[in-house]
Amino acid sequence: MAHHHWLGGTLRPRDCSAGGGCAFYAGCGSYAVRRRLTAPVGWGGRFFLLRGLRGSPAWVKMALWLPKGLVPAVLWGLSLFLSLPDPIWLQPSPPPQSSPPPQPHPCHTCRGLVDSFNKGLERTIRDNFGGGNTAWEEEKLSKYKDSETRLVEVLEGVCSKSDFECHRLLELSEELVESWWFHKQQEAPDLFQWLCSDSLKLCCPAGTFGPSCLPCPGGTERPCGGYGQCEGEGTRGGSGQCDCQAGYGGEACGQCGLGYFEAERNASHLVCSACFGPCARCSGPEESNCLQCKKGWALHHLKCVDIDECGTEGANCGADQFCVNTEGSYECRDCAKACLGCMGAGPGRCKKCSPGYQQVGSKCLDVDECETEVCPGENEQCENTEGGYRCICAEGYKQMEGICVKEQIPESAGFFSEMTEDELVVLQQMFFGVIICALATLAAKGDLVFTAIFIGAVAAMTGYWLSERSDRVLEGFIKGR
Repeated sequence: MAHHHWLGGTLRPRDCSAGGGCAFYAGCGSYAVRRRLTAPVGWGGRFFLLRGLRGSPAWVKMALWLPKGLVPAVLWGLSLFLSLPDPIWLQPSPPPQSSPPPQPHPCHTCRGLVDSFNKGLERTIRDNFGGGNTAWEEEKLSKYKDSETRLVEVLEGVCSKSDFECHRLLELSEELVESWWFHKQQEAPDLFQWLCSDSLKLCCPAGTFGPSCLPCPGGTERPCGGYGQCEGEGTRGGSGQCDCQAGYGGEACGQCGLGYFEAERNASHLVCSACFGPCARCSGPEESNCLQCKKGWALHHLKCVDIDECGTEGANCGADQFCVNTEGSYECRDCAKACLGCMGAGPGRCKKCSPGYQQVGSKCLDVDECETEVCPGENEQCENTEGGYRCICAEGYKQMEGICVKEQIPESAGFFSEMTEDELVVLQQMFFGVIICALATLAAKGDLVFTAIFIGAVAAMTGYWLSERSDRVLEGFIKGR
């Protein structure tokens, strides 16, 4: 039967009848947008009747009113348009580079798909057809429980929008799911076993692993004895090795691990308890039950005693370090700054004094170089430091080009000292403007004294301005000639 391509997916006809029509699935790329379409025959009915149209895009609803002959051309043109690359100004900027998240094992993806499918069945168990010709549905597609309508509704919500792996797996296995829905439900009611294990071969039964579904160590009933995790269990991957719980070890976690002993064991049960701290193997929990000691400890009369690596030259420390014994091990710590090699902490355990220090009794102490003339420069003075000294300028002097020069103390500046000449002129004009405005206000009230003062101030300002202006004009005229 022919497949009609549609936006990167397919239109697959099924259930075609002479008098009724055809039901289609429309798959769009890897996201497999599925819609069930029915196309009755005849010019009067040459449009798509879309069952379960709720949630469909607007352009899909518009297809209801297209004549049948135009639909393939419209879909072909739309698919061609969407296949063209976007103009560079419409293309989104690339996201920042980051390490991709780990992909889930295909078996886990398949299990999640089946779980979501089963939830969809529970959600639609009491649903009706949601509108449409119910009598026609019951006649053509039997009961809603096993109908194609219900299958489509379940498949539409089986994968979340962002779960690409689920969409990809659903697109690859859609025909298998349809086959199970219409033909295999009775003989294989477990969809996970039939789809994920038997058909797609992505999963294995519990207690097995690998491409051939081999049994895990310890058997399929209790992998790893029930005290560990079989790597790859239930999938077609993994090594089958047991990752044992704390206290357990061995190929199938059937033994007690290092530092534990068998507190209880029977044919199906094993209890491992911890030994006394430094014991690697023991017969009981007491200090005297040790049979083998951990590294850094020595067995002595069934007890583990600490080995002093510092006293037995078992330590490996640097020339300017000393050894400190700890329980089961040792530490290397730095010598004091006054020491060239040491036997312990502090300036009293030095083997030899560092330059700038001298032996005083049993300790290496700092030499005060400033007691002698070590800073010959003019206006310099000596400052003693730990293990050395430095020459600095005396008070009131500062370093400049390798010599100490006297610091210049700036004179105290007035309020207007940092203002430019133009700024002073503006400030002056503002001040006189405020005074004239105040006098004008008082003169407006009819006071003859303030009126006279106001007229005098205006005349003075006008004369000052004209004199300044005339001087500048005259100066410019002379320079111009």
